[in-house]
Amino acid sequence: MIVNEFSKLLQEHEQDIVSGKTAIEFLSQWLKDVLLKRPKTNTEKIIHSEIALCENKVGDFLLVAKSESGRVLTHSLYEFSKSFERHVLRKWLENKYPADFNDNVTN
Repeated sequence: MIVNEFSKLLQEHEQDIVSGKTAIEFLSQWLKDVLLKRPKTNTEKIIHSEIALCENKVGDFLLVAKSESGRVLTHSLYEFSKSFERHVLRKWLENKYPADFNDNVTN
């Protein structure tokens, strides 16, 4: 359920991932956004009960699992992010050839 919600966000931003933004960046921002607002859906309620957001005055933040199940959730979301990123980049590379990566600079 939670991974499904997050995957929708990643699917909306596939082109950004191809362009160089990492899925981990989307994950951390998504979790931060969820944790900064009052939970409405079951997904948001579970995230609030399992993960804590610690932020300093400068704006740096840290996501902390509140329990073992929160650690498993956080790790699963992290691994899913990496997997999705590899999937998107693999799809992008399917129709590419080595010559597509030549920089046309003579030595």
